[in-house]
Amino acid sequence: MGTRDQILDAAAEIMRNRGVVEATTKEIAKTAGYSEAALYKHFSDKEDLILNVLRHRMPGPAVPRPEPGSATIEANLAALARAALAFYQQSLPLLGGLLAQPKRMAAHRDSMRRHGAGPGHGIAGIAAYLRGEQQLGRLGPEADVETAAALLDGTCFHQAFLRFYEEGPDATAAPDEFADSLARTLVHGLG
Repeated sequence: MGTRDQILDAAAEIMRNRGVVEATTKEIAKTAGYSEAALYKHFSDKEDLILNVLRHRMPGPAVPRPEPGSATIEANLAALARAALAFYQQSLPLLGGLLAQPKRMAAHRDSMRRHGAGPGHGIAGIAAYLRGEQQLGRLGPEADVETAAALLDGTCFHQAFLRFYEEGPDATAAPDEFADSLARTLVHGLG
């Protein structure tokens, strides 16, 4: 395992246990067994490190978007829902502290925009998939793909929040049946 991977592993562990706000680059580098200068050879700033932890140490975003026309729309949406549920359940403890610190949240938001990332990208990806299905004629032109994408993503986020609220950071995962039911309901609503 290389330096970059060791730093990502250390960052993910510290962020899971104490959240993003409390994780300093100095502490992450020390835990990984490197200097802070070594950390900055691999990551431009703390936000770049956070983004890489989210992309490479959390489930969900690494799952490729389904190809329009592949499988059924319901099966594809269920797979997206499972990935979103897993991602949000893992990432909530990391990012929760940002909500309590508006200045830190603003800096994080600006950095995520610079890196072409942030919470809206999940919804945009789901909507793009659904638009592809519309273009193939598997969804009618009247289907509101933006709203459907927001409903899927928002429901997954809320479900992860409820599980975290009730059970803490080690909450049980949402059952596959939940993702299946969500997908079935959305497909029915899309016509």
